[in-house]
Amino acid sequence: MPDLTPSSPDEAYTALLDGNARFVQGDRLHPNQDADRRSESAPGQRPFAVLFGCSDSRLAAEIIFDRGLGDLFVVRTAGHVPGAEVLGSVEYGVHALGAPLVVVLGHDSCGAVTAAAEADRGGTWPAGYIGDVVERVMPSVLSGRAKGLTEVDQFVDEHIQRTVDGLVGRSALLADAVEAGRCAVVGLSYRLAEGTVNCVAQRGLKG
Repeated sequence: MPDLTPSSPDEAYTALLDGNARFVQGDRLHPNQDADRRSESAPGQRPFAVLFGCSDSRLAAEIIFDRGLGDLFVVRTAGHVPGAEVLGSVEYGVHALGAPLVVVLGHDSCGAVTAAAEADRGGTWPAGYIGDVVERVMPSVLSGRAKGLTEVDQFVDEHIQRTVDGLVGRSALLADAVEAGRCAVVGLSYRLAEGTVNCVAQRGLKG
C-alpha cells in the first residue's frame, strides 16, 4: 500500500502515475482515506504534489490518481487558467508546504479550449466572466494555429504546455525551486473515456 510520502520530484511523479495506472485498471487501493489518516493529517498537511487542474467535474484528482487525505494540494479553475490567486496557491504548496511536484492537469474535449477555438473562428463570444476565461485561453489557441494545429485536443496540449511555461516564468519562487532541484513541474493531459494521462510538458524531472 503506497503509504509513504514521496520526497523527491521523480518519486512524486512515479507515485501519481502508479495511482493512475491502478485507477485505469480498476484496481484502486484507496490509500490514506481511513479514520487513521484523518486523525494523522489533522494537525498539519504535507502534500507530495500540487495539482493545478481544470474544474471539470470528471477530473477529480484524488480519484484518478488513487490518493487520499493530505496527499494532494489541489487548485482548480475552468480551463486551468492561472491568475494571481492560482500562482499564490501553487507557491504556497511548494514554498510553505514543501511539495516537490507541481502538476498542470488538462483534458481532452475541454469546454474552455473548445469555446476559445470556436470564438477564434468567428463564433459567439461567451457572456459574463466566462468570456474572461475564454480570453485567457485564447493565446494558446492562437499559438497552436500558428504551429498548424487544427484540433481542439491539440490546442488542449498546447494550453497545458503554455500553462507550465507560464507558471515557471511568472513565479520566481517556483522557478528557483525547479532550478535548485527541489521541485518539478509537469503538464499532463487526461483522457476522459480511458482515464489515462499523458505527459506533454515537464520542467525539472531527472528520470
